[in-house]
Amino acid sequence: MRAGKIFVQDLVEHKILERVASIKVDLYGSLALTGIGHGTPNATLMGLEGELPETVPTETIISRVQDMHDTATITLNGAHRIRFNPDKDMTLHCYESLPQHPNGMRFTVFDVNGDMLATNEYFSIGGGFVVNEKTQVAHGENVFYRDSKHDPMHTSSSSAVGESADKSSAGPAAAEPAQMDERTQQDLVTAALPFRTGKDLIELCEREGLSIAEVVYLNELQWRSREDVIDSAYRIWNVMDDSIRRGCLSTERKLPGRLNVHRRAPHLYQNLMRGIYGTVAGQGLLSSASNAQGALSDGQTGVLDDGAMSGSAYSASSLLGTALTSTQRNELSGVFKRRQRARRPVLPQLDYLSVYAIAVNEENAAGGRVVTAPTNGAAGVIPSVLKYHLEFLSEDPSRDILEFLFTSAAIGMLYKRGASISAAEMGCQGEVGVACSMSAAAFAAVMGGTPAQVENAAEIGIEHNLGLTCDPVDGLVQIPCIERNALGAVKAVTAAQLALQGDGSHRVSLDQVIETMRQTGHDMMSKYKETSQGGLAVNVPIC
Repeated sequence: MRAGKIFVQDLVEHKILERVASIKVDLYGSLALTGIGHGTPNATLMGLEGELPETVPTETIISRVQDMHDTATITLNGAHRIRFNPDKDMTLHCYESLPQHPNGMRFTVFDVNGDMLATNEYFSIGGGFVVNEKTQVAHGENVFYRDSKHDPMHTSSSSAVGESADKSSAGPAAAEPAQMDERTQQDLVTAALPFRTGKDLIELCEREGLSIAEVVYLNELQWRSREDVIDSAYRIWNVMDDSIRRGCLSTERKLPGRLNVHRRAPHLYQNLMRGIYGTVAGQGLLSSASNAQGALSDGQTGVLDDGAMSGSAYSASSLLGTALTSTQRNELSGVFKRRQRARRPVLPQLDYLSVYAIAVNEENAAGGRVVTAPTNGAAGVIPSVLKYHLEFLSEDPSRDILEFLFTSAAIGMLYKRGASISAAEMGCQGEVGVACSMSAAAFAAVMGGTPAQVENAAEIGIEHNLGLTCDPVDGLVQIPCIERNALGAVKAVTAAQLALQGDGSHRVSLDQVIETMRQTGHDMMSKYKETSQGGLAVNVPIC
């Protein structure tokens, strides 16, 4: 979506938008192979109509795209209507990739005579980041996005904004298209406290007596005011929290797509408590958790009380290989007492953690708005761990929201610089693996960990996600993505707890594991990197 928006604003800057009569859209590699399941075509078209992920009315995307199919037109930047048939003018190049990155796309516009006016290629490199080469206009002049000066020293631009899972659409395009507030290479600022590696970051914190969150905060102040920094962080959390709310309270029974996956978050939420959002959250959650914990002893009798043995498929005789005598049956009944239903959860607080993550990713799968953290496919891990902390543990939510988000951001920067947060390059280790690492570090920070302990938590979080493949069934961000976020959240809390039990010293450094992840992603076959050509994607029947 953001790439499309950048392109049409370039057309405005070049003063050629009104001359455009037609447009061709080409999606390459991973964007093509899993694009339909990921909602990429719809998001791209919304960007070309001038929408932004933060503001597009997600509930109207589908109807707007359908209108494009019906009328064979599109309204560029919300102002210039041209002919456009999505079935013919948008091409998915499933077995071709642009050389710069597996997630590539190209936009080309033509005048009424069919002559090319302008073209550009964009690359989605993960985390909502879009990079592009210089826009080539027909006369060969290079002009940079939102910069009227033709400076040959700067030939590319990039934008980094959370690309919400808005793979749905907005109502009729507004007459006044949304405006972008982007930093280009022309106006990047210098960080007050720069760092490139985990080692740099820890040494910086120790030398200056700062926490990791404080380092990020001071760097942000180099280009924004204190109010803007804090307000932006709270806005991000509000979107995260709202995605949990919508996922938990959804009345839809199934997610879109051919897999017929049922939404689980509403049912799980109802089973856990009545009214997460209608009571004093902390007290309500803790009370429910306490009640659930107190019920654990119900029905627990006998030496072993394994609920798995109560299923109809279980047969004592098949287990032992012979028919049982009455004496043997009496002996078994005295030892194993079968229950009619499974026990209540042993760790109910972790069930809240799981339902938060599942809720977010079900919203993502349904085309709702989520925060790219660090990617849409892994968008449930960070919100669920932060929500878990705020509901169960936090004594100062306002402070903890900032510390959690700033700390996780610092760790995310290390992965983006040292490896990648794109599943098309790294597999799911670059998505859920990185999200787990970011969450583990942030959770350790808000629990009072030192910078060294925080770095240790981040290292543990990623070390045990190395090699994780991205093989979504039918290209949909549903199987295994939704459950994997829940497991990533639980693993993040466990990693933080392990780190907090130590003094921060550990044998394997975060930098070493980031480099290992980079090498692993490079060596991983492309069929395991967001192409739906291997793994679960080919072994799980669609129908």
